[in-house]
Amino acid sequence: MADQRNDRRGDQRSVSAWRPRVPGVVEVFHAHYTEYAYPMHVHDAWTLLIVDDGAVRYDLDRHEHGTPHDTVSLLPPHVPHNGSPATPGGFRKRVLYLDASRLGEELIGPAVDAPDLRDPVLRRRVGQVHAALARPGDELEAESRLTLIGERLHDHLRPRRDAEGARRDPVLARRLRELLDERVVEGIGLEEAAGLVPAHPAHLVRAFSGAYGIAPHQYLMSRRVDRARRLLLAGCAPAEVATATGFYDQAHLTRHFKRLVGVTPGRYRGSTAGR
Repeated sequence: MADQRNDRRGDQRSVSAWRPRVPGVVEVFHAHYTEYAYPMHVHDAWTLLIVDDGAVRYDLDRHEHGTPHDTVSLLPPHVPHNGSPATPGGFRKRVLYLDASRLGEELIGPAVDAPDLRDPVLRRRVGQVHAALARPGDELEAESRLTLIGERLHDHLRPRRDAEGARRDPVLARRLRELLDERVVEGIGLEEAAGLVPAHPAHLVRAFSGAYGIAPHQYLMSRRVDRARRLLLAGCAPAEVATATGFYDQAHLTRHFKRLVGVTPGRYRGSTAGR
C-alpha cells in the first residue's frame, strides 16, 4: 500500500508498506522523505535498512550513526533510536522488519555496538531480497536469499572461530531436489523443507547450490518452465498454463519464461503454428 503527501511546502513524503508471505518478515517498508525526522522510538522487530539515495543520521544508545549509500544498517529491537535526513533532498530507504526467528536476542548487544555494516555483498543481497519480495510468486527466492543474509549478519556480529565453508552435502542436496520435484506445482517453502529434511535452512541452500550449481528457487522455476513449454506446445493458452504449472499468474509465468527461453510464452506458442 502506497501513500504520498506533502505536509508543508517543501516537505514531501511517500511510503509503501506490506507484509509478504515469507516467514520471519514482519513488514516491508519503502519510503522517500525530504525533511521528515523520526523522533526517538522503538520497534519490537529487527530493522534491516538500506538507503538508495541520500543518507540518514540517527542516534542509537546515545551514539550517533549514519547510513551512506554502501552501508547496511541493522537496528536491534527494543533499543530506542531516531532518524533524520543527512543530505539535501532527503533520502530514499528500503527496510525489512524481521522477527526473532531470523535474528536472535544474542545479537542485540553486538548490533548496538556496530549497527552499520560496510559489506558490498550483503548490500547487494538485501537489494535482491527486496526485488523478490515485490514479485508475487517469488517467495521461495526471497526466503532463500533472506536465509543467507541472516547467516552473513550473524557472521558479522558474532564471527565463529572456525567459520564453516560451503560444505558439500550431496545426500542433503538430493533430498531437497526430491522434495522440489514432488511439489513442482504447489511449491514448498524453505522453512518447511528444512523441517522435513531436516537441516538448517542456510546449510540446505548452500548444499543444494554446491551440488547442482543452481539455487533451489532457480531449480523450481526451471522445472515449472519446462512443464509450461510442453503445455504451450500442446496448444494451451498462457493463462491456463500459468495456473497449471504453479505460477502466481500469467505475468509471473511470462517473467520467468522469457528469462529462461528468451521469448514470451505467447510468442513461443505462436512459433508452433502450422507445424
